[in-house]
Amino acid sequence: MAEHILFGRSAEEIAASWLEQKGFEILHRNWRYRQYEIDIIARKEKFLHFVEVKARNASPVGNPEDNVGKKKFRSLKRAADEYLFRNPGHPWIEYNILSITFYRDREPEFFFMEDVFL
Repeated sequence: MAEHILFGRSAEEIAASWLEQKGFEILHRNWRYRQYEIDIIARKEKFLHFVEVKARNASPVGNPEDNVGKKKFRSLKRAADEYLFRNPGHPWIEYNILSITFYRDREPEFFFMEDVFL
């Protein structure tokens, strides 16, 4: 399997664990609708969260969250709309980005962007 796919899966594992530690209940991982995918669907209190996970090794070029643009967000929203159609009854939703930066000499850094709308 390609190295970048393994890296992405590992990052999503770490992201799910981090969210659980923060009190989120993970409902789905890699939920798919057609060509669209939601990395993590979670619940915390009265909110349903659609979480896009972005990760990269530390770099002076930019941050992982910089890779979520309007096109990616539209894809996330389309998948979320289908999820809500199939699973009604969630009046409170949020779109989130969980950015993870990995370092060689220290623990990963997490940056959680809540209630994102592009």
